[in-house]
Amino acid sequence: MKNLLIKYKEYSYILKALIILFIITIISHLFKENLDIINISLIHIIPVVIIAIYGNIKATIFITLLSVVFLNFLYIPPVYSFSVHNELYIWSFLIFGIVGWIITIQAKNLNTQTKQNELRESLLHIISHDLRTPLSTIHGSINLILSNNNLDEKNKNNLLEDINYASLRMKRLITNLLDSTRLSSGNLDLKLEWCDFEDIVGVALNEFSQTQNDEKLDIKIDELALFWGDNTLLTQLIINLLDNAFKYSKPNTKIHLEIDNLNNYTKIKIFNETEYIDKQKLKNIFDKFYRFEDTNDISGSGIGLAICKSIVKLHHGEIKAIAQNDGITIEIELPIIKRIDIK
Repeated sequence: MKNLLIKYKEYSYILKALIILFIITIISHLFKENLDIINISLIHIIPVVIIAIYGNIKATIFITLLSVVFLNFLYIPPVYSFSVHNELYIWSFLIFGIVGWIITIQAKNLNTQTKQNELRESLLHIISHDLRTPLSTIHGSINLILSNNNLDEKNKNNLLEDINYASLRMKRLITNLLDSTRLSSGNLDLKLEWCDFEDIVGVALNEFSQTQNDEKLDIKIDELALFWGDNTLLTQLIINLLDNAFKYSKPNTKIHLEIDNLNNYTKIKIFNETEYIDKQKLKNIFDKFYRFEDTNDISGSGIGLAICKSIVKLHHGEIKAIAQNDGITIEIELPIIKRIDIK
């Protein structure tokens, strides 16, 4: 039922065009004595134009056929039949089809251009803000160390920790940009091998500061068998999940990461407390470059969770976001497609 509702919303414009076609057909038929065939033909091209604007060529062809059939059946002699004894029918179909095709192509080009512009703006934002912020931290901290010879060891270590954390943020961002390009190309082949999630989590934790790991994280890993998957991508999956949780969790709250073995699949759950999240917004959380409107003060590219979704999909798994307990849970199920044979 839910899938049908989604499909209806996606293609509701076709229903609207059909309704318009029926309405204008009824009106044309009622006033056909006062209209010539050219005017009636022009009126019947309206639903074709409406559909073509959405850039769906199949829907455009369908409405074109329907409009021409209505035109032929009601107005082109012999009326009330589908017999074609007039070349006007053929010309009507060709004209309707050409108009619909031209508008459809233009609409698709416009849609592609719009998406490219949005992508360009998002990338410019990443370069101008998200990369500049950690770079400024690194530059400022180095200047403080170089210009102040009287710094004690504690302050110097704090500044070095800031430099290390900022460099890790830059590394994660650049890695995500490169991974996003690779995953979007569709040419990525999984390098399957036996993976240990305890080792994967350990490697992922090295991407964050020790303070974050000690103060914020609560990790529970079930006794897992080795998992058949791409070790590099699964590590990036955990890194992006943790990065997202660190950025959007409330201060002085715990982030809970749990990995369980449930016989047929491995389940990964990560929970962090956040401000109230509208459940409607969660539908878009895995879209590339999507960010909540009220999080502009938080650095981030908006591609981390989109990469998570791609990695999970490559492993034939499922990922979803759930609003619960004053926070958000990202839940992943990775099917176990191969078991290690230990003799």
